[in-house]
Amino acid sequence: MTGSARKWTRENWPIAAAMIQYPNTLADGRSVQDQSVEEWASTVGEVADAGFTEIDPTDSWLRLADLSPARRRAFCEVVRESGMTIPAISTSRRSVIDAKCGDEYLAYSHRVIDVAAEIGAQSVSFGFFEPLTEKQKSALWFWTEQGAKNPDDPAIWQRAVARIAELGRHAADVGVEVSLEMYEDTYLGTADSSVRFVEEVGLDNVGINADLGNLIRLHRPVEHWLQMMTKVAPYAKYWHVKNYMRIEDEHTGLIASHPVPLESGLINYRTAIQLALQHGFESPFLCEHYGGDGLSVSASNRDYLRRILPRS
Repeated sequence: MTGSARKWTRENWPIAAAMIQYPNTLADGRSVQDQSVEEWASTVGEVADAGFTEIDPTDSWLRLADLSPARRRAFCEVVRESGMTIPAISTSRRSVIDAKCGDEYLAYSHRVIDVAAEIGAQSVSFGFFEPLTEKQKSALWFWTEQGAKNPDDPAIWQRAVARIAELGRHAADVGVEVSLEMYEDTYLGTADSSVRFVEEVGLDNVGINADLGNLIRLHRPVEHWLQMMTKVAPYAKYWHVKNYMRIEDEHTGLIASHPVPLESGLINYRTAIQLALQHGFESPFLCEHYGGDGLSVSASNRDYLRRILPRS
């Protein structure tokens, strides 16, 4: 990435709310995909009431790319009427190298790119992490249980590179950037492998979603967050931000973590963002938080970001 005159300041930098705190399946068994416009408006209104001016539909909640054109227009109108925009679309657990559904998810990812261009979203986020295991679903914090791992297979790595390059070329054609989410035990499970992967893809519009929170929360040894951020900062694009407190006891081997507000955790986001900005970072942010009132904590995180982003 190269430095240039920024188009955003702390007042107008796109900082979206994630929808991870809202389930896709409702208490009555219906899917959010099938909700009425009025029901969508109720949920979106909660996000607007929290002070957000941007929202990422986040496909663990709503698969925008799988709505009919008319329903998609209706949802976008709900967002507009709530005073918000959609700067990016994130996907979750729909890996294009999934052993069973990889082809289906590849086609879906192409639809996500087209929809992003259609609605004026700048970015899409993809990842290689897979559905939660049953043990993960039953755990208090799913990251304390072992999840699926990407195969240690050079042929599948190359398939992943080829498929992301295919998506990246499509995205470039329609003016969209692709951000690949760092996540444990995937091909973007460390800073080094993330950099290697995007360099093999070799497209200017394909970079790294530096979601270091996914890694520092693990109850296992991980690279220091600053070392990771220093490596991935030159490649940073659409960025999911969240933070955790982490404790390591070298005498007992205990490692534990729990979610905390952005300014209170292990990652110093003031420093992390400055590193990215030095390399010309100019993409939206997404605020996430697990546990409790995730929306309200995300809103506090948004306010913290606005205090530390550049004035001009």
